[in-house]
Amino acid sequence: MSKKTRRQDLLLSVLEKNASIRVNELADQLDVSTETVRRDLSELDRTGQIKRTYGGAVRTKSFEPALEERLTQHIAAREKIAHMAVEYVSNSNSLFIGGGATTLLFARALRQTRRQLTVLTPSFSIAMELSTNPTIEVMSLPGIVEPEEGVVSGGETLESISKFRTKLAVVGASGVDTNGISEASLTIAQVYSAMIRNADETVVLADASKFGMRSLQQTVAIQKNVCLITDRPPDPLIRDAIQRHGARLVCGAMDNES
Repeated sequence: MSKKTRRQDLLLSVLEKNASIRVNELADQLDVSTETVRRDLSELDRTGQIKRTYGGAVRTKSFEPALEERLTQHIAAREKIAHMAVEYVSNSNSLFIGGGATTLLFARALRQTRRQLTVLTPSFSIAMELSTNPTIEVMSLPGIVEPEEGVVSGGETLESISKFRTKLAVVGASGVDTNGISEASLTIAQVYSAMIRNADETVVLADASKFGMRSLQQTVAIQKNVCLITDRPPDPLIRDAIQRHGARLVCGAMDNES
């Protein structure tokens, strides 16, 4: 392994742990010049391993573990997010709900509701969870099955979504950075983007492990009518972007909303 390869591997490792680190800090940690770091960042950006930002970079993420594996990770954080989300959507009578580990826990918590609610979802597991409650009307969207995620996607799914309008779209995330929310699967990202376009507000459920990550396709920018519900405060760059663009943040560790 060449010296440059070892240096770039170390650089990627540092970015994995601290997405908001600056070029001069990277140079200090790697014991090289800032010019060397910038060259490495440019090369990694060209190969798609990172995405350059002003003064630094974020690590990109092109895949996620399968749903079954994700359901065993960050359980306490995701359950906290799920219960906060149920409270947040309490005044809504219609929801799109995307697939994923955190949204499944949200559906399990939402199942306890005793009010009339209509839910449209591409996720088989979420449809089954909610269908056991007679006060929740569930529509399972049509489409081609993505077996590892237990969701449907494709042209039939997108066409079906276009026929409906809901108050909220509740989705998970593969990554959350200063630009927005991203998803690792291209076809699933298209479904979530369609849901978001056909809802008045987007509610993003993401635990802190997703901060500073950017995946294959952005589903929604950080903007008005977007609310991020998470278990602990994001890094200052993400919090600044939320505030600057008029989005909302609901965070369990802060015990408040901004």
